[in-house]
Amino acid sequence: MTQPDTFLSHLIELRDRLLKALVAVIVVFLPAFYFAPQLYDMLATPLMAALPDGAHMIATGVVAPFLVPVKVALLVSFCVALPVVLYQAWAFVAPGLYAHEKRFVLPLVVASTFLFFAGVAFCYFFVFKVVFKFVYSIAPKSIEVAPDIENYFSFVLGMFVAFGVTFEVPIAVVLLVKMSMVTVAKLREVRPYMIVAAFVVAAVVTPPDVVSQIMLAIPLWMLYEVGILVSIFIEKPRESSPTS
Repeated sequence: MTQPDTFLSHLIELRDRLLKALVAVIVVFLPAFYFAPQLYDMLATPLMAALPDGAHMIATGVVAPFLVPVKVALLVSFCVALPVVLYQAWAFVAPGLYAHEKRFVLPLVVASTFLFFAGVAFCYFFVFKVVFKFVYSIAPKSIEVAPDIENYFSFVLGMFVAFGVTFEVPIAVVLLVKMSMVTVAKLREVRPYMIVAAFVVAAVVTPPDVVSQIMLAIPLWMLYEVGILVSIFIEKPRESSPTS
């Protein structure tokens, strides 16, 4: 087979894999669309629990009451179909990997997916509850609280991505050590700088309140330590230089 034919066959396979992943998302989206209002109510539960009695969310956009729940349904559909999407990606790249690379990459993909959802769950069940309670507890009594549903969805999506990516820190650390780009000793040496970097990142990607920043920075630091612990078992021994 010539090189152009090989390139074309890879493009065709990539198209097929992308279509299968898209079909999986659409299949999940169809029933999720029917329950879109309920899904949004579930997403808004942490906020509604922190609002003062009698307070409600509002929709300032003309089509926001329809579009925002649809976006939530689409987000849920992608998350549910993510195993299929990742499998299609794995099936596309796996033939080009060596056996030892397959043994390393597959657990890495599974662990990465698990950690991302763990970050999202931590944000939804723990962070939102504390942050919203703190924010509205210090709000002046003269203010009538009525959050906009579209702004809330944007806020939630940003926080989910921030915490999901944060929980990928052990994966990044393990990859750096596995590729011999850094040693465990070096990771321990730069620990103070990483702690400072964790708080800087938290200050940038979270809302300007100290509670959410601390609740992102501390897990970021702890996950860095987890990455160091795991890297101890996979670090390649350094070859000692021959003595004269």
